[in-house]
Amino acid sequence: MIKRRLRSLVCDRGQAPLELVAGLPILFLAGLIGLQLLAVGYSFTLVDGAVEAGAAALASGEAAGPAVERALPGWAGGRTRVEVSGGRVRVTLRPPSVLRSVSKKLEVSSSAWVRPAPAAAAP
Repeated sequence: MIKRRLRSLVCDRGQAPLELVAGLPILFLAGLIGLQLLAVGYSFTLVDGAVEAGAAALASGEAAGPAVERALPGWAGGRTRVEVSGGRVRVTLRPPSVLRSVSKKLEVSSSAWVRPAPAAAAP
């Protein structure tokens, strides 16, 4: 009887560290997923502001591309695609991610339409 109690105490003491080690990868994965969702949300906020800047530039007769680049932070430089068609500006941004394939699948985009500024009449 005493041996059985000692054996159960020894087994119970070793179980908690084992469960902790087994649970750490799950906690790590949950943290990565949470950070990825935050990055996607932040990227969507950035792309909204950038498309607004591009549309404002287009409405005032300037090029939309440089205005979009100025509105985005430096890390977004190689992750951005700007499309201008008539008065429509569309900006697509790949959020930062540990895995490149995940980043491509989580692209966010926003578009705006403006009436382009009339071309200046030649004298």
